[in-house]
Amino acid sequence: MAAKGLKELYIDELKDLYNAENQLVKALPKLAKAASSPKLKQGFEEHLEQTKGHVSRLEEIFEALAQSPKGKKCKGMEGLIEEGSEMTEEDFEGAVLDAGLIGAAQRVEHYEIAGYGTARAFAEVLGESEHVSLLEATLAEEEQTDEKLTKLSEEINAQAKAGGEEVEESEEEEASKPQSKRKIA
Repeated sequence: MAAKGLKELYIDELKDLYNAENQLVKALPKLAKAASSPKLKQGFEEHLEQTKGHVSRLEEIFEALAQSPKGKKCKGMEGLIEEGSEMTEEDFEGAVLDAGLIGAAQRVEHYEIAGYGTARAFAEVLGESEHVSLLEATLAEEEQTDEKLTKLSEEINAQAKAGGEEVEESEEEEASKPQSKRKIA
């Protein structure tokens, strides 16, 4: 059996990205629904539209290569999405849940940034300059999304911390009351 070359590896990487993006198209509406922050909800909805564009760019590359984008399951993205989904099933609410959703989304973005960086490097070596441009456009959008999530996390993490402190203070106040004046749950 003959060993496959860089072009086959490049196509394999593109198929992985294509499947990953399609998994995200299905997952992002669920994250948007779970988010309590209007800014985070809007961010997920905007990234859904971007992700559909990422799928279109990949389809354009596959068409130029005369290859099918199908045939590969991105197990890494599957795992990241599963972890994000688990976050929505935990007992977190409000800003704390949003902070967890941002963390899950950033893991996805970092995974995509690595994948698109790799594919772009392969395209450069293979002399696929049109592909490089398409991959760089997507890579730039993924990096911008990561930056937006980082900025949003600063606000949401502070809200999550403040909410947590309020709960702790009220529990401490409750514990310090005489037994007869404590609320009965």
